[in-house]
Amino acid sequence: MPRDNKIPLIQRVAQQAHLTFKDFKRETNGDNNLDPDSHSELVSLVTAIRAADLKIQPRKPKASPGAAGPQNPPVTYMHICETEVLSMGVFLLKAGASIPLHDHPGMNGMLKVLYGKVSVRCFDRLEDHLSVSLPEFDPPLTPPETASVWRSVLRSVAEFSDSSGPCLLTPLRENLHQIHAVDGPAAFLDILAPPYNPEDGRDCHYYRVLHPVGEGGGRQREKGEEKEEEREESWLLEVPQPDDFWCGGEAYLGPAVSV
Repeated sequence: MPRDNKIPLIQRVAQQAHLTFKDFKRETNGDNNLDPDSHSELVSLVTAIRAADLKIQPRKPKASPGAAGPQNPPVTYMHICETEVLSMGVFLLKAGASIPLHDHPGMNGMLKVLYGKVSVRCFDRLEDHLSVSLPEFDPPLTPPETASVWRSVLRSVAEFSDSSGPCLLTPLRENLHQIHAVDGPAAFLDILAPPYNPEDGRDCHYYRVLHPVGEGGGRQREKGEEKEEEREESWLLEVPQPDDFWCGGEAYLGPAVSV
């Protein structure tokens, strides 16, 4: 893709994202049908983007943040663009704020930190929970809850800053994740392909990690430790959107984007 400096970087990102994901087909499992060269070019462009490219100023922690409420949400979202192929926007997290563990059904995604630092905890959902026996949990689950429990594996726990490359997710790998602002406010560019669409089976679901009776919840992994050889299995309970999380809106004032 030509690197024309007259075109804003965020516009080039959007164009390359459309090119990368326009032929994505969910039924092929989603992890193997993307053109590797096109995907690599998109990762390169996303890695280069900074808050200044979107005319976003890093926020400073408020001395007295005040009580959370409709006028003071913990997380806000700047909508940039959305098509049938992709959605793109910026999430802004206040100091200490988190986006709860949630999924992206049948979707690819990229998360690129623009300022601050975030910790991202990613899970893979394994086979349908009905294929294995449910363990005993404390507190015990009621029958309606047991229908919404899923076997999973903790895939990765990592921190990302503005100097990091993007965090990547696919329909099968690291599709469920939790995001937490570390040491102050943070913001990240979010690209999802295709976008959420409940009518097409792509609704957002929230989860809580369960620990079976007799298990201590797994050991803490050291930074940089290999995670593939000893994966930590977990059980996830689908829950309503947590009461302490909601997302407000902010106007996007950066370069116009069209796809």
